[in-house]
Amino acid sequence: MRIEPAAALEGHFAVPGDKSISHRALLLGAVSDGETRIRGFGRSADTESTLGAVRALGAEVHDAETVTVNGVGLKGLRSAPIDCGNAGTLARLVTGLLAFQDGEFTLTGDGSLSSRPMERIASPLRSMGAHIETQDGHLPLTVTGSQLTAIDYELPVASAQVKSAVLLAALGAQGRTTVVEPTATRDHTELMLREAGVRITARPSSVSVDPPTSLRLDAVDVPGDFSSAAPFVVAATIVPESRITIHDVGLNPRRTGLLDVLDRMGARVGILTRRRFGQEPGGDVEVRAAELTATEIDAREVPLLIDELPLFALLAAHARGTSRVHGAEELRHKESDRIDALVDALRALGLRAKAHPDGFEVTGVPARPRGGRIDARGDHRIAMLGAVAGVASREGVEIEGFESVGVSFPGFHDLLEQVTRR
Repeated sequence: MRIEPAAALEGHFAVPGDKSISHRALLLGAVSDGETRIRGFGRSADTESTLGAVRALGAEVHDAETVTVNGVGLKGLRSAPIDCGNAGTLARLVTGLLAFQDGEFTLTGDGSLSSRPMERIASPLRSMGAHIETQDGHLPLTVTGSQLTAIDYELPVASAQVKSAVLLAALGAQGRTTVVEPTATRDHTELMLREAGVRITARPSSVSVDPPTSLRLDAVDVPGDFSSAAPFVVAATIVPESRITIHDVGLNPRRTGLLDVLDRMGARVGILTRRRFGQEPGGDVEVRAAELTATEIDAREVPLLIDELPLFALLAAHARGTSRVHGAEELRHKESDRIDALVDALRALGLRAKAHPDGFEVTGVPARPRGGRIDARGDHRIAMLGAVAGVASREGVEIEGFESVGVSFPGFHDLLEQVTRR
């Protein structure tokens, strides 16, 4: 795919529903009593994998504009093989739910997902009494349901997926389970569990779950995915004369660290209105082009914009000075080694970037980069970085492996074309 330069980005639009919330709505709907209606479901290859998994496990799903899940109850999932595709969120979260079911379950995935670490969830779940086998720490993974006991678990690395796996397993454990975080991570699981009637005790650095007898999740309103809005926010910031408004975006503060970073870089981003989507905050985001100054991101901020760090690298390439990211070693365990992938992508476009074991640094240039060709390495976040770089370049950017954007945002290219003025 070749992305040509843009004179500006303009218009009012919305982005698909939040992928993280959509995954959780399907999974919790499947183990709830009664019917769960999911409005604004975020369609992507990843969430389709979760929809298929829920069906395989015995929940009836009506796949229409509003997705409806007829739950089988807290411990009613049936034995089945689960193909997780490329969906790391599915693989890790569903393992927590399956740990206390009556049956045996085998999880597989594509080549990318099968290279990602699974012992980080298997280990704490085994501490609860779960029977889990991995293949050298990776998929395929087999879960045999068992009686679980509550634990107090301190996350060695901040991870919303690991936290969520333990919290979901806690639904079927005896006693109160507590997870302690080194720094705050996204809290969609806690918010949705509370909405389903689970007793959640949240503190600044920990969250506890008391096991319920049942769940009831009648309706979930899904806001627009902030990570899908982020490429447009960044593009409108770095392409001169741009002005866009993105409507109904999820604004959970544990997801919007990019907005805080943009603010201190001098960006012109404002929230026009705010509203609630169930337990989740949201609103309309207006973005105008701006000149930027460099900044640094440390380990405390990383979980709040982990998916947006490749886009931050592109912001840094357009800012005055040298920007640095520390404490982001987790990026090396995504769909690609994102630190190496983003640094190689920027260098291929003639930009100045350097990789470090736990992060990277980028020195900005005063003008639009020339453009060139990058390899997305099968990673949707790197493909989107390349597309934004293309509209901000002088000569355009060719992206190998652009089709990977379908993992999270199948309509990304069409929407980018709609809001681009050339």
